[in-house]
Amino acid sequence: MDAMIVNVTTEASRFAGRAVVAVLLLVGFWLAGLMVQRLMARLERAEHARQDIVALLGQVAKGTLVVLGVVTALGTVGVNVTALVAGLGLTGFALGFAFRDVLSNLLAGLLLLVYRPFARHDLISVTGYEGTVAGVDLRYTTLQRDDGKVLIPNSILFTNPIQLRSRTP
Repeated sequence: MDAMIVNVTTEASRFAGRAVVAVLLLVGFWLAGLMVQRLMARLERAEHARQDIVALLGQVAKGTLVVLGVVTALGTVGVNVTALVAGLGLTGFALGFAFRDVLSNLLAGLLLLVYRPFARHDLISVTGYEGTVAGVDLRYTTLQRDDGKVLIPNSILFTNPIQLRSRTP
């Protein structure tokens, strides 16, 4: 009986040590993600940088570092990470079909940010909506109008004609 108690306490202390290391790793990856995102925010404020793409890259970098931190922390604790990664791949495939519209907006947003058919502060008209471009996000483009803001899904902007009413210099 005493040997079993010693064995349980030894294993518990080993697990506690690994859990502390895992939490420290996760916090470290999270802090690194915040630092990268803040660095990208500084680059975004530079005049020669494409603000929307830099903001997007900051969000993607932070998300990637957090996911890597979670996988690393789980591996440190003793979770079989290879099965988790394979499961995430299959889950991603299934979710791709489930969220087809969301993904089409996301990809259209990326393409809008890369090809830049319009920029912030341009006056545009698309599918009956007219306004000044306030921002381009991954999912929506925000138009500022006199009566408020209009959020237009990026897939609509990518598949319909856009009329540029006035372009900012």
